[in-house]
Amino acid sequence: MLSGILERVLPASQLRTPDNLVQDLDLSAGDSRAKRSAFWSMLTLSAVIAAGGVLTDSTATVIGAMIIAPLSTPIMGIALGIVRQNQTGAVRTVVLGCLLVIGVGVVFSVVVPAGYDLMKNDQVAGRTSPGLLDLVAALATGAAGAVGLSRRDVAAVLPGVAIAISLVPPLVVVGVCLGKGALWLAAGAAVLFLSNLLALVFAGMVVFAASGHGIPREARDTRSGSRARLVLGLLFSFVFVLLAANTTATLLVEVWTHRAGQAADRWVSEQPNASVTSVYTASRTLHVEVRVEEEPPPVGALLTDLRGRVPDQLRVVVETTRGERVEAGSVGG
Repeated sequence: MLSGILERVLPASQLRTPDNLVQDLDLSAGDSRAKRSAFWSMLTLSAVIAAGGVLTDSTATVIGAMIIAPLSTPIMGIALGIVRQNQTGAVRTVVLGCLLVIGVGVVFSVVVPAGYDLMKNDQVAGRTSPGLLDLVAALATGAAGAVGLSRRDVAAVLPGVAIAISLVPPLVVVGVCLGKGALWLAAGAAVLFLSNLLALVFAGMVVFAASGHGIPREARDTRSGSRARLVLGLLFSFVFVLLAANTTATLLVEVWTHRAGQAADRWVSEQPNASVTSVYTASRTLHVEVRVEEEPPPVGALLTDLRGRVPDQLRVVVETTRGERVEAGSVGG
């Protein structure tokens, strides 16, 4: 049954030869000087485009940077190198490429005004809190990319893969956040990139091995192969734990925010023409925005209702449409 599925996904009549794949993914094969020149030129340009898109909060510009970014080439080269047990220098290229993109982000961070709230930028906020679903999507995207590289007849999917897998934008976000001293946000974006990188490598290894691009069993260096799989497995486990923890934290925040919204509705229900417009949590602070025509009700009643429903360490801030801001203190008093 498995062989039948593989034959449908990777038909022998459409598979590219190992030499063709090496020519595409190994920057040291063939005309390495031209390949490296194209790689570094396009990576630099894509980083600049991504930085501009992130700082202007332009989704279209960021997508453009994704399409032309060549970083997936050496990453897939890592997968092929592990399967074929070849030393290609792809790891070094990926590391240097990451440092280049992060550096571009740091340089562009100087144009961000002091006091600018990075989390109000959707391009930043969307890449600093990855979860398990991001990893699942990255695995599927990596598989699609590897299949597209392995088959001659589906190369048209590769631009879509470039858009679906986020490589350069999160690295730019890492640089921007580092430049502004937002270390936790930078760490979140770095985890997103690392999860995408590992997903590409893992999916690429599976597909390339299934495509017959690996070396014969009798010619394998079992010690070298086991070492590579062990390192990849440890990194994958580490990222999985981080993403699982962040997913759990995100779900808890959503539960607490929902409970806070219900408490806030009860808090303003007895005041005529008063309503809650927004409740959100950011940086251990619960923000409650209300529409009122006069003074809001005493915030002590809100804090009392929140006790036992949300963590005591959460601070509560009430903001009104009249421009008032009330620091209510922590839920636990």
